[in-house]
This record gives sequence, structure tokens and C-alpha cells, in this order.
Amino acid sequence: MTQKTLQNCGKCGLCLNVCPVYKLLKEEQASPRAKLQLIKSYDNDTLASSPLLKEIISKCLMCGSCAAICPSGIDHYSKFMEMRQKMARSQGDTPAIKSLIYLLARDYRLNFGSKLARTGQKFLPESFARNYKLGNIPLKNFPKLNRVPFRTANETVILPDKAPVGTVVYFTGCATNYLYDDTGSAAIGILKHMGYCIIIPKDQTCCSIPLLFHGAQDKAFKNILTNIKVLKDLDADAILVDCSTCGEALKNEYPRIIESRGQNDSDAKKIAAKVIDVLTFIDQQFDRLEFDSSATKKISVTYHAPCHSKNTFQSHINAENLLKKLPNVNYKPAPDMDECCGGGGTFFYEYPKIAKKMVDKKIKAAKDLQVTHWLTDCPVCRLNLAGNLTINDRMQVLHPVTLIYSALKSI
Repeated sequence: MTQKTLQNCGKCGLCLNVCPVYKLLKEEQASPRAKLQLIKSYDNDTLASSPLLKEIISKCLMCGSCAAICPSGIDHYSKFMEMRQKMARSQGDTPAIKSLIYLLARDYRLNFGSKLARTGQKFLPESFARNYKLGNIPLKNFPKLNRVPFRTANETVILPDKAPVGTVVYFTGCATNYLYDDTGSAAIGILKHMGYCIIIPKDQTCCSIPLLFHGAQDKAFKNILTNIKVLKDLDADAILVDCSTCGEALKNEYPRIIESRGQNDSDAKKIAAKVIDVLTFIDQQFDRLEFDSSATKKISVTYHAPCHSKNTFQSHINAENLLKKLPNVNYKPAPDMDECCGGGGTFFYEYPKIAKKMVDKKIKAAKDLQVTHWLTDCPVCRLNLAGNLTINDRMQVLHPVTLIYSALKSI
């Protein structure tokens, strides 16, 4: 983003109405327009780097709502990431964030780290797991890591259950690979049922959004080049993501970052043109689904729309459309369905008090609906929502594909 683009900010205040952090804190410095003015001052050398400036820039969920509503077309999202990179260089980061960046920068490190973490989960004392928290989430509420990474457990090419109608690439992301293999298994089951051949590239790695969020653009760039190399020549109708944040990276950030470095962005744009979230893809191909007519009892369900589903793909509309059509679901829309839950990558860890207020409000609204299942298509939202529930709340948090798959007729 150029300095001229920053100057286009008319300080109209529309971004205040959609910024989750500002709406909670009611502090001007928490607003997107204030951050833009601080960034402009820093770029003009009239404002020095400081721990406070870093905190103000970091106290943001990176939801993209401000950019989506901006009448001047300012790309707050990329400018905030660029400023975070500058702040990380000048102010450094916490050991926990540095460790996360180190792990995500290479898939073999993440693989090794997940094995250690899974072993640790087995031997963690109950009292420690109950009383110790990461951010606002007790360790006992964290999901068990996959016994085997999802991509390791599945073939590179998976054939459909019926006559093939096409081929898709499945970009699994880190969460499905290491944490939520139930999402991946359901997605594969649905796609096979529809007649699609599925390619799961073994060499795909972290989409790089967490690295970009924390200013590690150089490390992120290596992952970006790896994923572009893996995806660019695959012959497929679509590249599917089950996490809209991964989708944001592949669809928008890859072309932007490649172009900003003066490199040929044709491969990145080729990939971006094929990226689609799995729920939109299923909704578009809904007629290919055959449901089990023997199921009579309906499951009461509500839905939480992740910020990138809303702002990047507008797929929250398709998710609701799908849920309303499922024969095994009694869908109850939440009044705050598209309000941020406060997860925001590592936001729930870095700013637990703010995140806790956001998620508690969401939980109250969901409980008032008296549902048994709370669906969301973002793994961090899932982690944050489920992690803040108690055993008495009696709600299960899942990706929507899980319920869709459970409703299908066996072929």
C-alpha cells in the first residue's frame, strides 16, 4: 500500500462500526482509522517505534472487516501486516510467539512439535490441565491432537465412490492436519460421495497467515513459494479449503505479496482463481448429495460465521443455506451469528481479557437458543468457542461438514 493510499482515509468512522475491538473498548486508539494515522506518522518519521505503538498495532483481530467496509478502498489488512513486520523488527516478540513462528516456518518442525505436544497431553496432570490456561482457555479444554497427521493418514489421490465428475485439490491447512482430522475425514467423505477425485498434496505447508500476522514475512515467503510450487501445476477444477483464513492467504495474500516483491505473480493468480471454500463448493453441488431418508430425529444447530468466511468469501451465506436444507438439522440462526468470537489467531492468547468478553457474549447467545451443536468453519473459532464452554453448557462445536457427512446416504 502506498503512502497516498493511507492519505485517502477520510476518517469517516464506518470502520468503527464493524471493528470488534473498538466496539468493545470504545477507545479511539483501538480503531482502524487511528491505526492508519499512527502508521502514516511512523512512515513519515514523526512517530518513533515504542512498545505502546506495537501494542496498539497488535491489538487487532485481523478480521478484515474494516477493509471490507472502507468506502475509500483502503486495504487495512495488508498495511497492518506490513506495520507488524516493522514493529517485530524494532520491538521483538515474546518467546511464545517466537516459538510459534519457528514451528510454522517448517512443516517438519510442526510435525515434530505436534508429536511432543500429543505425548504431553497424555501425561499432563489433571490438576494442572484444569487450572493452567493458555490465554483464556484451560488446557483441559484443548482438543487432543491427531494420532497421525491427516495428510500422512490419507493417500495423495483419493478416488470417488461413483463415476467421477471432476477433480479437486484439498488444501488441508495445519489445523486439519494436526488437530481436527474429523473435519478432513468428513470433507473427503462428502467429496467422494459427490463423485470427485481428491488430490491431497503431501508437500503443502502452513498457509503463512500466522507468520504474516506476527511480522515474519521473510519466513512466510518461503512457505508461500513452497505452496505455489506444489499447487500451480495440478490439474483440478478447484482448490478447496476448509478454513477460510487459509483461503484468504491463497486467494488474496499470495498474489499481493508476490507482486510486492517484484516477481511474476501469474502462478499465484492462477491458484487464486481456483480457490473456493468447501461449504460454497458443496452448496453449489448440492444436487449431487443423496441423504439418508431413514433419519427422523433432527439435531438442533446454530452457526458462527468466521470473520474471513464473511469478509473474504461471503460464504457464511452459503453455510446457512446448506444448514437450512439438511434433512437432519433444525437450524436456529443466532442474532450475533457474524460477530467475531475473539479468537483471531493468537489474539485469545495475547489479549485474553478482551477475547473473553467477546466469546462469553457469543456463548450466552448460543445457549439461549438451546441447541446441541454449534457449527463454525474456522479451526481457531472452533478452538476458542469450545475451549470456553463448560461441561454444563452441553454444546458440541464442530465444522459444518461433519453434520453434512453424517446425513448422507451410504453408496
